[in-house]
Amino acid sequence: MRLSTVILPIHRWSEGQKTWRRAEELGFHAAYTYDHLSWRSFRDGPWFGALPTLTAAATATERLRLGTLVTSPNFRHPVTLAKELISLDDISGGRTVLGIGAGGSGFDATALGQEAWTPKERADRFAEFVPLLDRLLTEDAVSQRGTFYSADEARNVPGCVQRPRLPFAVAATGPRGLRLAARYGQAWVTTGDPKLYAAGTPEQSVEALRGQVEELGKACAETGRDVAGLDKILLTGFTPDRGRPLESLEAFVDFAGRHRELGFTEIVVHWPIPDSDFAADQAVFERIATEAVARLG
Repeated sequence: MRLSTVILPIHRWSEGQKTWRRAEELGFHAAYTYDHLSWRSFRDGPWFGALPTLTAAATATERLRLGTLVTSPNFRHPVTLAKELISLDDISGGRTVLGIGAGGSGFDATALGQEAWTPKERADRFAEFVPLLDRLLTEDAVSQRGTFYSADEARNVPGCVQRPRLPFAVAATGPRGLRLAARYGQAWVTTGDPKLYAAGTPEQSVEALRGQVEELGKACAETGRDVAGLDKILLTGFTPDRGRPLESLEAFVDFAGRHRELGFTEIVVHWPIPDSDFAADQAVFERIATEAVARLG
């Protein structure tokens, strides 16, 4: 099992770069950031762009994999996103991963002046967004007319450092999204069942995740793919456990072990932010970073 972290883009780079360097020093597999224009309780505070932040992080680190968790069509277009991703993959020396999802109904959904899309509209757009982005990252020139997204001789020479393109980590829980993960993803991402966050139990969450993994397996079978070949990423902090897995090394090892049994290959924890939903003891967090994977065997 791999252990990764999410570093929210809330600090000016003069300060924030220290966190990205520290993440590499601690041995995290990857460090991700959210690709939002603003987010929840952080809306009225500093919040910087994901791709410029990751580009800066690429120049400040050497081994750490870097990515979004997740990018969505809410304010992105495949043509411009592809160009930025190819550039980031080049600058990072092939260390970039794209976490991508259908998006939600938060601040990003209306920031460009549009009405918020319904869940069906988000799914429809996502179903067109991912295949076009796949083409843009693997072909030198792409022309395509779609219902929502089009490209006209969009050129992306020389392409990604990683071949045939940088990996997609597709966030999905519904059948349409899972089929996209099965067809285009090198990894699948989930935060658990949101219906259980407020009043569910950890046991119910594990069973819900077990069901999601089973549905992913069915989607892979439909495409003729072995689900074992797809990495499975759990972004923590949104299950009924909330921050309890970060209370001690033993608590985290127990949490991660239960989810490894479900087939998860990567656990992602939020870098501690005082006085927020992601508050945690930094010393405990760093002990988890350096000791948990070995404890899990």
